[in-house]
Amino acid sequence: MSEVVCVTGASGCIGSWVVHLLLLRGYTVHATVQNLKNEKEINHLESLEGAKERLRLFQMDLLDYESIVAAISGCAGVFHLASPNNVDEVQDPQKELLDPAVKGTVNVLTAAKEIGVGRVVVTSSISAIMPSPNWPADKVKNEECWTDEEYCRQNGLWYTLSKTLAEKAAWEFAKEKGLDVVVVNPGTALGPFFCPTINASMLMFLRLLQGCADPYENLFMGCAHFKNVALAHILVYENKSARGRHLCVEAITHYGDFASKVAELYPEYNVPRFPRDTQPGLLRAKNAAKKLIDLGLEFIPMEQIIKDSVDCLKSKGFIS
Repeated sequence: MSEVVCVTGASGCIGSWVVHLLLLRGYTVHATVQNLKNEKEINHLESLEGAKERLRLFQMDLLDYESIVAAISGCAGVFHLASPNNVDEVQDPQKELLDPAVKGTVNVLTAAKEIGVGRVVVTSSISAIMPSPNWPADKVKNEECWTDEEYCRQNGLWYTLSKTLAEKAAWEFAKEKGLDVVVVNPGTALGPFFCPTINASMLMFLRLLQGCADPYENLFMGCAHFKNVALAHILVYENKSARGRHLCVEAITHYGDFASKVAELYPEYNVPRFPRDTQPGLLRAKNAAKKLIDLGLEFIPMEQIIKDSVDCLKSKGFIS
């Protein structure tokens, strides 16, 4: 009998990678989607290797507790990835982003505690680490750094705020209720993806190739390959010594560094040039994800991430 785990938000770019790697490792996976009748959500999951034997799909709503319990029942572990993400303008931040992120996280953890799950891996983000304008200027940002909530509210960074509040709620719950929670904080996740739809970070990359000059000033800290992000989740789940937050970036870089590497590799695209420092005050660092490196994660370098991303966008018809 293989270990049974639940992956929420399984149909997304990172979620389907987590499911893929879990199935390859012999796990039985309860994968949650928003709508079982939507082929765009389920077809790519059902075609993964091992899916016929060990994948079960569940329709889940983050604000419907019973649907969460049904998906987690019988599971030894949970990977909680489901969280609304909206890169464009938000009309009602509370309803669109904050409630589903925060209440949804608490609902998943409550169900996990009730069912007796061993460990929950929560997908947070670098959005819960920065913007952090009060962090010491001479210190490289790490897992101790938290996003400034007030700054987010004043600047309308609602997605960033939703990820920060959701992660804080997860830690509070873990402490109060004695649930074993561990967190991954991925940077901009890129690379090849299984799902037919594009996620926010790949959309950002696509727009860069198309000439978008937004420097993503408060939203970029470095990138990571989808495979590395998924593997990070599994490593912190399987290594019982893993504790706390885990920054997941191949290096801390500026968006300007990233864009110039893309322009250098693909001169045929209309990639804008940025000043070198697009992230004011952010110190660059090579092995910033030391906690994950110590667990054995070997990061795919930026150049390969870019090439894999372009190849995938071409193969799926997003660019020619």
